[in-house]
Amino acid sequence: MKVIITGAGGQLGQALQRCAPEDADIVALDRAALDIGDAAAVSACVAEVQPALILNAAAYTAVDKAESDRDLAWRINADGPGNLARAAASSGANLVHVSTDFVFDGTSGMPYRPDSPVAPLGVYGASKRAGEEAVLAASPQALIVRTAWVYGDTGHNFVRTMLRLVAERDEVRVVADQIGTPTYAAGLADVLWRLQTAGASGLHHWTDSGAASWYDFAVAIQEEAVVLGLLNRAVPIVPISTRDYPTPAQRPSYSVLDKSSTVAHIGAPAPHWRVHLRDMLGVIKANG
Repeated sequence: MKVIITGAGGQLGQALQRCAPEDADIVALDRAALDIGDAAAVSACVAEVQPALILNAAAYTAVDKAESDRDLAWRINADGPGNLARAAASSGANLVHVSTDFVFDGTSGMPYRPDSPVAPLGVYGASKRAGEEAVLAASPQALIVRTAWVYGDTGHNFVRTMLRLVAERDEVRVVADQIGTPTYAAGLADVLWRLQTAGASGLHHWTDSGAASWYDFAVAIQEEAVVLGLLNRAVPIVPISTRDYPTPAQRPSYSVLDKSSTVAHIGAPAPHWRVHLRDMLGVIKANG
């Protein structure tokens, strides 16, 4: 089975390659190899490779920068998925596209279902929603999986930032009134492969289980890292409000996702986010 993975240099793209099925013949493309915002380049690539499956892990994820860099965010998050979907539809390939909790406004008191009303708060969320719409319009049988708070043992993410800040500072201040679910890239990648094998299509959600604030997440990172010896001390982690940490982009205050449709397809619940955090920190320790 020939498979194109876009965004192959990112933490999810790398995880998708590591857990690929044995029968998958992977063509891994980072942005330098394929600009998914270039419709002609995407069409030519798909025509040449003739994949059975396209896994789109490419995304513009700089949430704050997107507010002043709208054109590039839209090119990668909206135009790109549409280009991939049209190429997939014309070649007969299946498409799996990854989206985000930022399509929601965070005002719900209950986990968001795939069919919950969307209301993105900023350019990043709006561009990702436009990407979803473009995919569904061009390739109705495509699979779109929304996720949240993704981190891995490679790349830039909240876990690695917290490890650095705790090592460098005598105190770390972290927002405590934004609630979501940390999601390990390796676990997400495994589920994406399993969903496409199960023939899933349409909109679904996947994160690890449970819910946390960024403050809760930071406290857990420090606790687990100290136990593993990745940190040689603990420092005070101080909860602050969103008002105390203004950013260019507004973020949803609550973005826990309902995963029940995905669980029905794969037949297994998600591990708790803290279990996967421990796994990820163990990988960092093992890799030195």
